[in-house]
Amino acid sequence: MGPKVSIIIPFYNCPYVDQAIKSALDQTYENIEIVVIDDGSTSYTEKIMPFKDKIIYIRKENGGTATALNTGLFVATGEYIAWLSSDDYFVPTKISKQVDFMTKKKIDASFTNFDYINKDNQVLVPWCTKRFTNLEDVYNAFLTYNAINGCTILIKKEIFDKIGIFSPDFRYTHDYEMWFRMLVNGYEIHYFDESLTKFRSHENSGTRKYQSEMQKEMKIIEYHYRPLLKKYIKSLQSDHS
Repeated sequence: MGPKVSIIIPFYNCPYVDQAIKSALDQTYENIEIVVIDDGSTSYTEKIMPFKDKIIYIRKENGGTATALNTGLFVATGEYIAWLSSDDYFVPTKISKQVDFMTKKKIDASFTNFDYINKDNQVLVPWCTKRFTNLEDVYNAFLTYNAINGCTILIKKEIFDKIGIFSPDFRYTHDYEMWFRMLVNGYEIHYFDESLTKFRSHENSGTRKYQSEMQKEMKIIEYHYRPLLKKYIKSLQSDHS
């Protein structure tokens, strides 16, 4: 059947949550559990009700996406973790293709490309991110920008046991900090050249509403991690020379 994958869906007042859950349930990969963490929502909770018997549903006080993801991590029983924002959705083969890629390559973390969609699910920009040919390119990308959309990631759960969970100190960029933390601690994040997630642009998305807060957090993260990453890249290069 293949290793179990836990898909964690943090939810807070999002009108698209039913589409996210349905896309998780519609995966062609069989060994899946879906963990929906309601981060103290006051709207759209009725959209979850039809799926209650097919998911693990936990409601908590509002604390931000990092705390919702961490609650999901504590509950998840899968060997692999996928994260799906409640306003995005997966294509049906997302998990099966990514698990197959990772088991064949014997790797512990991977990410993919993604399509940018609007509120009506129309693709605005296909294949949004750069296509990487090797691991070194991924490392170097993080010296200038965040190369990974968190909802494209598939990661062995044991990595969180070793380097810790998402930091609630970064309310909007906890994922960016986590990818840096993984890379500088020697955990490779490999690029899989498929577009398997639909990333939604809409007027209430956090990416739009909290741009200035995100920029502040990113500066703190980059100031701390980029020198460490440069040092790590140099050590890799000297090992290969």
